[in-house]
Amino acid sequence: MHGPGYSGGNGLSGTYTLPSGKFADDFYVYAVEWEPSAVRYYVNSNLYETLTPADLPAGKTWVFDHPFFVLLNVAVGGDWPGNPDSTTSFPQQMLVDYVKVYSRK
Repeated sequence: MHGPGYSGGNGLSGTYTLPSGKFADDFYVYAVEWEPSAVRYYVNSNLYETLTPADLPAGKTWVFDHPFFVLLNVAVGGDWPGNPDSTTSFPQQMLVDYVKVYSRK
């Protein structure tokens, strides 16, 4: 999760490990439940991270309490997982079967 003062290498994150295989080997269902006071992350219906304003670094602002947009991207390089080298395959691609957005009324 990226926000003012907690982005790039200082973003908030969690990890999820598949029971077997690699993420690149198959399609998976990723989900985010976004509410004004919490954001929950899932892979194949498995909750692996919940972030709330209490998880922010001291003095940082929670900005996820108003409408936003979803951004999907393939980032190459940087501190995580590292810059490309001679073993990096190009071009990279992200295959997305569908994106669904629901709103709680």
